[in-house]
Amino acid sequence: MRIQYDDMLNEFKRILIKKGFSEQDAYLSSKLFTENSLNGVYTHGVNRFPRVIKYIDKGYIKVDKKAEKVDGFGSFERWDGNLGMGNINAKISMDRAIELAREFGIGIVALRNTNHWMRGGTYGWQAADAGCIGICWTNTLPNMPAWGAKDSKVGNNPFIMSVPRSNGQHVVVDMAMSQFSYGKIEEYRLNGKTLPVPGGYDSEGNLSTNPEAIEETGRVLPVGFWKGSSLSIVLDLIAAVLSGGRTTYDIGKETEDEYGISQVFIAIDQSKFNLPELTDEIINNTVNDIKESTPKNADTNILYPGERVIATRKENLEKGIPVEESIWNRIIKF
Repeated sequence: MRIQYDDMLNEFKRILIKKGFSEQDAYLSSKLFTENSLNGVYTHGVNRFPRVIKYIDKGYIKVDKKAEKVDGFGSFERWDGNLGMGNINAKISMDRAIELAREFGIGIVALRNTNHWMRGGTYGWQAADAGCIGICWTNTLPNMPAWGAKDSKVGNNPFIMSVPRSNGQHVVVDMAMSQFSYGKIEEYRLNGKTLPVPGGYDSEGNLSTNPEAIEETGRVLPVGFWKGSSLSIVLDLIAAVLSGGRTTYDIGKETEDEYGISQVFIAIDQSKFNLPELTDEIINNTVNDIKESTPKNADTNILYPGERVIATRKENLEKGIPVEESIWNRIIKF
């Protein structure tokens, strides 16, 4: 089934107001959820919404709290999320990083004590829409084994980088440190599909493309094997050190649920050096060259990072946003 953008947004807003959010905050959070789904990231949009409501009911997400500055110097600031809604806190933080970049050329906001930001790429696009290079990442609960281990001690710690283009067709990388995020693995399972490449291990310790088998073991595969494992650890530590917040280890030792996490938002105002025409020329030359690559198969379309999002957004605006009927039925009953 497909749901129109406005219908989905209004349904989310209705529920969040019912849960105690102000109308303004309910609208902003709902808009972010809906745009994630519009852009094809259903795992961190409509599919994730029921779990967020569960976290509100458990008290992990404080409906009347938002991020606020607690310290800073120059272009760097430390903020506390006060366990407010994660996507609102993240947008506030990137907005502030962009403001700092306008003044200093670069802005850094380290955020502690916040909640899941949903789709990390949202804040990369946010920076790029403001004409800034964006870099941001978050830590998570322990949900991925370190390379060579069986038990989960590190997080899949999503990492985002974005480069702006004046036509809005930005180059944006949005990646977890696992080959597939848990949300994406769940999506493949719900659709009755296998993963296109191995995404983790089954109960016998074999690499697998079976999403259900990977969910049962919890042994997701780090991207780049040992490289992804190492990068995940360093991202976690930097986020905690800069924000004064919790590490993946700290999050995991207290609860099996994910809240009170640490994040970093960086915006770089490249217009301090470049005219938009120069930045576009640099990006376009590279993107055009990549897209002229010889495909390995006749039906393979070579895409640059972020290109699929643009196409998906256009299709979903025209046809409506695809939704699993069982998930939508859960949502409308809240």
